Amino acid sequence: MTQPAQPSGADGEWQQDPDGQWRKLPPARGGTGGPAPAAQHPPGGGYNTAGRPAGQPAVPVSAGEEQGWGVAMHLGGVFLSWLVPLVLWLVFRQRSRMLDDHGKEALNFQITLFIAYIVGAATTIILIGFLVLFLAWVFSVVFSILAAVAAYNRRPYRYPLTIRFIK
Repeated sequence: MTQPAQPSGADGEWQQDPDGQWRKLPPARGGTGGPAPAAQHPPGGGYNTAGRPAGQPAVPVSAGEEQGWGVAMHLGGVFLSWLVPLVLWLVFRQRSRMLDDHGKEALNFQITLFIAYIVGAATTIILIGFLVLFLAWVFSVVFSILAAVAAYNRRPYRYPLTIRFIK
């Protein structure tokens, strides 16, 4: 049985299992067969960013979206440092385990590289900084491409030489 890519409430109630899979809840028994009661919204109108009442789980992303956003998390860091992985991780971390894992990994790597860039810039006065900057850039390109390929293949990836700021 295939799991729905993006379950909606229009065709019934959905519940996410502990393993992250979505399943449709059986219809309620013993009712009059009439329309379902209106959804009860929390007081104060507490809605999450997706427009659903607070406390409702976010709709998971499809496999193709996971691949695309996972690749974007890794390759976006090459161009905009830690900003792209941070924004994408914050948006998708609750919607996909894979994107949560890849987002944390990409963000940790880009923060580590950012520190290397600062150290390299500070040590350019003694000329070793140029080597540090060049090596940080090469590591960024090479390892981000390897991580993007792993994300495209829906496999986990761990960057080498990375400080794990976010666990």
